[in-house]
Amino acid sequence: MKKVLITEFMEQDSVDKMSKHFEVTYDTNLHENLDNLSSLIVDTDAVIVRNKTQLNEALLANAKNLRFVGRLGVGLDNIDTEFCSNNNILVQPASGMNADSVAEYVITCALSLLKNIPIAHNGTSSGQWPRTSIESRELGGKTLGLLGFGVIGKKVSKLAQIFGAEVIAYDPFVSQADANEHQVSLVKQEELYSLSDVISIHLPLTDETSDLINENTFNLMRKNPIIINSSRGTIVNENDLLAAYHENVISGFALDVYSSEPVKAEFYDEISNSMNCILTPHTSGVTSESNVRVSQFIAEKTISFLGN
Repeated sequence: MKKVLITEFMEQDSVDKMSKHFEVTYDTNLHENLDNLSSLIVDTDAVIVRNKTQLNEALLANAKNLRFVGRLGVGLDNIDTEFCSNNNILVQPASGMNADSVAEYVITCALSLLKNIPIAHNGTSSGQWPRTSIESRELGGKTLGLLGFGVIGKKVSKLAQIFGAEVIAYDPFVSQADANEHQVSLVKQEELYSLSDVISIHLPLTDETSDLINENTFNLMRKNPIIINSSRGTIVNENDLLAAYHENVISGFALDVYSSEPVKAEFYDEISNSMNCILTPHTSGVTSESNVRVSQFIAEKTISFLGN
C-alpha cells in the first residue's frame, strides 16, 4: 500500500478519505521534528505540507519513493521546486482554494485602517473617548493598488469595486485585455506607488520580489497609503515599513506574513497600541471554509495521482 505523509494540519474528513486508499501518517507537529520527518519521508510516496515544513534538497534527497508533494496553500518558497522538477516529483499547490478568504481579509483590513479602527478601539477601551480626534475615511473614491493581479488580486478588485474604489494593478504577466475584463488599469510600479491610497501585495517570493517594498519604494508614495501584505513577509522590509509609518509616509499597515515566523521580539517591541496597524499570524487564507476546500482539493489530487 502506498504511503502518504501529512506534516501539518488538514481537515479530518480529507485525511480519512485518503486513509481508505493509502497508509496515511498524520502528525500536525511533524514539521517541528526534523529527525522524525527525515525518517518517515524515506519511503513515503506523497507528502502533504503547509508553509512551515521546509522541503529542502537535503530532505527530499532521502525520499526515495516520493513522487507527489501536496501544498495546502499556494506559496511554494518552502519547497525546493527545482529539485522536485529534476527528480520527477509533482508539486501540487491548492491554487485558488483560499482566494476568497484572503480577498476578504484584504478588504477587511483596508476598511479598518482607513477608519483608524485599531486606534479608535484601543483609545475607547482604555477609557478615552476619541470621537473627534480620529479621522475616518471611506474606501469609496479611493485608489486601490494591487501588486500582482492573479486569482486573489482579481477577487480583491471585485470586492473593492463594490465599495466604489478605483483599482489599478502592476503585473508584468497579465495583459491589459485581461485587466480590462475586470475594469482594472495596469500601471507601472512607480505609478502604483504614487497613485494608490491602499496598496495590497499579491506576489510570490522570488529574487526579484524579495525586499521589494523598502525605503526607496516608500519614498515614491505620495498619498500616505495603507500597506497590506498577505503574500510573503520578506517582500516588505519591516524596518523600513516601521520607519515609513513613524515618518507619516504611510498611514497604516496590515501584516499577515513576516520575515520571521513567529514574529521576533525586536519587531513586535516596536508596535504600540497607538499605531494604526493590524497584525495577524499568517491566517488570512485560513478559515473553516477555506480549510475544507484546500484539504479536499489536495486529497482528491493525491488520490488521483497515486491511483494511476
